[in-house]
Amino acid sequence: MRYRTLDPKLIIETAERLEGRVAERFPKAGLRGVAAELVSLSRDLAKAAKGLEEPIWWLRGLIVAAFITGVLIFLFVGTILPLDRISGTDDAVQSVQGIEASINTVILAVLGFLALIRTEERIKRKRVFRQLHGLRSLIHVIDMHQLTKDPAALSASFKPTAQSPARITNAADLARYLDYCSEMLSITGKIAALFAQSVNDDVVIDGVNDIENLSSNLSRKIWQKITLIESHPAAQPVPAPGPASQAAPLPPRAPKR
Repeated sequence: MRYRTLDPKLIIETAERLEGRVAERFPKAGLRGVAAELVSLSRDLAKAAKGLEEPIWWLRGLIVAAFITGVLIFLFVGTILPLDRISGTDDAVQSVQGIEASINTVILAVLGFLALIRTEERIKRKRVFRQLHGLRSLIHVIDMHQLTKDPAALSASFKPTAQSPARITNAADLARYLDYCSEMLSITGKIAALFAQSVNDDVVIDGVNDIENLSSNLSRKIWQKITLIESHPAAQPVPAPGPASQAAPLPPRAPKR
């Protein structure tokens, strides 16, 4: 069962290692603060997802109490207050109407009981979407940080304007910056999956899938940029001089006579 469920501790550890890597390579970048926020959010949401696995005991107690109360009321009406005391024994029409009203009451009681049972699902569903809202906002913040990281800045003909943001002109650093953004988006998808693991609800699963699709689509955009950077001449490694190029040049031959 170890590899069949997501471990929140490992997700948090992955986010912490990523925050440390961002801090070492880009200590003054705003991406470092985003990585730290991702660590804090992963801890909070992992705790929230774990709490959703526990049943809401007070609500279940209320449902049981309502069910027992309803059963006692029906027993009281059917035994202590039989229909022949309310209407005459010869009044068949009133008796039939009383039976019909009793059947309608039973149906409404069953529907109300089923609605109470589904109340716990609705409460948990609302809590999940409240947490996913904050996660979705962080995903858009990550996308904003990679938005201005354009591979065109590596070109020698690129000329920034007065309103141009600060650019990373080193190909390796730019690719690593974008790769960190992609890793953050992947972690957000795994955090969202914790809620689908804790709450077995179709609506929750659809909401989690929306979060994962959003992070995957943005990550796909980032990897398109990384591909452009890797194919740029500035990112190509300089070939090391071979043995032939290191050898001393041969002296010119003397002309034949």
